[in-house]
Amino acid sequence: MSDPKWLQIAKELQFISQSSLAYCKDVYDIERFERIREISLEMMTEASGLPKEKVKNLFCCEQGFQTPKLDTRAAIFKEGKILLVQEKDGLWSLPGGWVDALETVRSNTIKEVREEAGLNVEPIRIIALHDKNTHNPQPYAFNILKVFVLCKELGGAFQANCETIASQYFKADELPPLAENKNTPEQVLMCFQAANSPTWEIPFD
Repeated sequence: MSDPKWLQIAKELQFISQSSLAYCKDVYDIERFERIREISLEMMTEASGLPKEKVKNLFCCEQGFQTPKLDTRAAIFKEGKILLVQEKDGLWSLPGGWVDALETVRSNTIKEVREEAGLNVEPIRIIALHDKNTHNPQPYAFNILKVFVLCKELGGAFQANCETIASQYFKADELPPLAENKNTPEQVLMCFQAANSPTWEIPFD
């Protein structure tokens, strides 16, 4: 999978303008880079069909040097099955989410599992570092690095919450419909392979 060409161009224009606005001091340069950012916004709005203000909030609201966002996904196993949580749209995913500003990969993994699955876990090792736009559908307007983390369950119990409505362990050949923008069947099966391999080598993009 790869970004459509127009999205690649819009993302590059947004990156150039945001990074330049973080450092330039000349008032005329600032004006030019703000215009470049506006052009990237217009491209995204035209191509996506979304309201301009919504695209602006998603795509052009940050300041400072632009870097990829981090998303953690926890792989928790019991009796040869992997834990998935069901979201309100009926699709299933590995527990996880954005790495908050004050969290590390480890602490965010623990937090997300506790919030979405009601479990306490101990992160054991990294399974993979994936570029979302390379491996998952629905390309985003910004780059996302997905960190898959093998975890050990320490206890707890699921309770329905604002994000998930169910939690269940699944065999590799009995996976339910997945939220593939968060984790594809290939990524879930990769977690099975990593859990069963003491010499697993971490793939990264």
